[in-house]
Amino acid sequence: VQLVESGGGLVQAGGSLTLSCAASGSISSIAPVGWFRRAPGKEREMVAIITESGRTSVADSLKGRVTIHRDYPKDTLVLQLNSVKPEDTAMYYCAAWGSGYDPEQGSWGQGTQVTVSS
Repeated sequence: VQLVESGGGLVQAGGSLTLSCAASGSISSIAPVGWFRRAPGKEREMVAIITESGRTSVADSLKGRVTIHRDYPKDTLVLQLNSVKPEDTAMYYCAAWGSGYDPEQGSWGQGTQVTVSS
């Protein structure tokens, strides 16, 4: 499956941003799925995922500011970032992987850049 992220851009600190991920087929039927990010000079990290059971999991450092959900009418995976900080600046990637697999073994999008200005 091919994934395409959208919604990145430049946002001021304290603002909000909504990222979307669409698939070549239907992303609504794929699980687990999730969002990851890689900041300059840092390793890639998990932002938020939706498990096979539909449970959402958000990185501890982002709880309270990040939500993930499926937009079924639009058939997209949505990541909402609120109260953004300069340290949220990163390339954000959408990923989908099958049951029993690691995210690295799944499909990844090309990423969408988020830049937060102070």
